[in-house]
Amino acid sequence: MAGRIEDYALIGDMQTAALVCRDGTADWLCLPRFDSPAVFAGLLGTDEHGYWRLGPSYAPEDGPPAATRRRYRGDSLILESEWDTPRGTVRITDFMPPRDGAPQLIRIVEGVSGRVPMRSALRMRFSYGWVVPWVHKVTDPQAPEGRVVAVAGPDSVWLDTEVPTYGQDLTTYADFTVSPGERVAFTISWQASHHHAPAMPEPEAALEATEQFWQDWVGQCTYHGPYRDAVVRSLITLKALTYGPTGGIVAAPTTSLPEEIGGVRNWDYRFTWLRDAAITLSSLLRTGYREEARAWREWLLRAVAGDPENLQIMYGIAGERELGETDLTWLPGYEGSTPVRVGNGAAHQMQLDVYGEVSEALHLAHMTGLSRNDYASLLQLKLIQYLEDHWHEPDEGIWEVRGPRRHFVHSKVMAWVAVDRTVKLIESGEVDGPLERWRDLREDIHRDVCDKGYDKERNTFTQSYGSKELDASLLMIPQVGFLPPDDKRVIGTIEAIQRELTVDGGFVLRYPTQGAEEGVDGLPGDEGAFLACSFWLADDLAMIGRVDEARVLFEKLLSLRNDLGLLAEEWDPRLQRQVGNFPQAFSHVPMIDTALRLTACGAYGG
Repeated sequence: MAGRIEDYALIGDMQTAALVCRDGTADWLCLPRFDSPAVFAGLLGTDEHGYWRLGPSYAPEDGPPAATRRRYRGDSLILESEWDTPRGTVRITDFMPPRDGAPQLIRIVEGVSGRVPMRSALRMRFSYGWVVPWVHKVTDPQAPEGRVVAVAGPDSVWLDTEVPTYGQDLTTYADFTVSPGERVAFTISWQASHHHAPAMPEPEAALEATEQFWQDWVGQCTYHGPYRDAVVRSLITLKALTYGPTGGIVAAPTTSLPEEIGGVRNWDYRFTWLRDAAITLSSLLRTGYREEARAWREWLLRAVAGDPENLQIMYGIAGERELGETDLTWLPGYEGSTPVRVGNGAAHQMQLDVYGEVSEALHLAHMTGLSRNDYASLLQLKLIQYLEDHWHEPDEGIWEVRGPRRHFVHSKVMAWVAVDRTVKLIESGEVDGPLERWRDLREDIHRDVCDKGYDKERNTFTQSYGSKELDASLLMIPQVGFLPPDDKRVIGTIEAIQRELTVDGGFVLRYPTQGAEEGVDGLPGDEGAFLACSFWLADDLAMIGRVDEARVLFEKLLSLRNDLGLLAEEWDPRLQRQVGNFPQAFSHVPMIDTALRLTACGAYGG
C-alpha cells in the first residue's frame, strides 16, 4: 500500500525521477524519461503494479518498518535513511547519478552498528503495472552472481548486486546481513531491449560524482538570506524537474495524485506548461541560474517553432505537441482516486495568460543580461500580433477549466502584461514595432479589465467579467504591475480573498468549487488549499505593508513541507495532509519568490 504523499522523497537524474517512501519502498519510477510508462506504479495501485522495497527484514504481519530518520545529504538529491532495529542500525543511501549512459537508480546499504538482516524485494512491472516482464539471469565475467534482466517489448531493466538473488512469486529477492562498516550496493539500469547490456555500474564512484555535481550546482546560488535552506531545497527540486537534454521543465514527476482523496481531480503533470516553466525560469534567474534560463529559452523557441499563432499551453519535455489523454483502467488509483490519467487533454485549450507569462520570462531574461536571441524578440512581437486580435475573447483561464469559456480577469491582466513587456522591449531600442499602436492596446486592455472585471460595491476584482465569484489568481494584479500595491482596488481584492477564499490557517483556495456540484471548472467535488495561491497572498500582504502578517503566513506554509522540504500542489485542511502531484514546481517557485520578497523587507523571524 502506498504511503501518504508527504511520506515520499524525490531522487532523480534530470531526466526522470523516483519517489521513495519512508519504509524504503520505491513506488514510482518512469524509465527512461519523466513521461515514459512507469516501471514501478505501486503509488497508483498495489504492490502488484511494481515496486522496489529495500530495508530491514520484518515479519509479514508487521509490515515494513519506517525509517527512524532520513535526510538529504547536505545540499544534494542524495537520500539517506536510517533504521534503528533491535539488532542494530543500518543506513541506505538512494540516488540517481546525473546521466552519462544508461539511467540508473543506485541503493547502497551500509551497516552502522550491530548485525542487521536485510531484504531487497524487486517487482518490475512495465507499462504502468500492466506488463509482467521476462526476468532471467545473464552470465557476465564481471558479475560472479550473474546479472538479472527484466525484458518486455522495447524495455529492459538490469539489476546488479554482489549478493545472491532469487526469484519467487514473480519478484526478485535478496536476503543478506550487514555489519558495521560493510556496504552492499544494488543498481537497476534501463536499456532499450534491442541494445547490448548496459555497462557494469560503479556505485561508489557514481555516489562521489553525484555529490560533487550537486555541490557545484548549489554553489552558483546567489541567495544568502535567512530562508536559505528552504530556498536551496526548492531550487534543487526545480533542477530535478528539468529535463536536461532539452531544458524543458515538468510541472511534477507524477500523474494522478489526487487533489481530493477519492475524487476525480487527477491529472498528468509530467509535461512542460509554459506558465509553470516561465515562472520557474524567473526564480532561477533571480537566484543566479542563467544556464537553466538559456536552456529553457532555447526549448521554448524550438517548441513554438514557426507557429506562434497556435501556441499551446503545454508541450512534451522535448517539445511534443500531441499529449492525448487516456485512462489506465487497470490501476485502482492512489487511495482509490480514479481515474488514473496519462496525457493531458488541456494541451489544446485557449489560455490567454500564457502569453503574458512567456513575455514576462523573456523580458526578465533580457533585463538580467542573458545573451540576446533575435528569434526570441521576434517571437515576442508575433505573440502580441496574435493577442491584438484575440485578447477580447473568452478562454479556459489559468486553472484549465473544463466548463464553458469565460472572460477571466487574470487572463486579461496577463494579456496586458504581454503587451506591456513588449512595449518596453521596443522602447529599449532592441526591436522595432508599432509602439504607439501597442501603447494604445495596452491602455485598452487595462481599461476593459477595470471597467468589466471590478465590482465597485464590494471593492474587489472578480473571477470573470460579470461574475460575483473571487479567484486567487487576482492576487497577481500588483505583482505583475497592473496596479500599484497601494491602489484601493488592490487592497480591497486582497482583503476579499482573505475573507472568502481562505480556510483554517489562512491558506487560500483557488476559487469556490461549490461542493459536490459542478461549478466553474466543470468538475464535481472539492479540492484542498492551493499552496501557490497561499504564497501569493503572503507576497501581496508584504507588498501592501502588512509584512508581519506576511511572515506569519509564510512560515505556516513552510511548516506544511514534509521532513525533506518538499511540497505537493495542495494542502487538505480537513485531513491535514498534502494532496495533488508531488513534488510540485508551482508550489516551490512562489515559495522562493516570497522568501526573496520577505528578505528584502527584512520581515523574518529570529
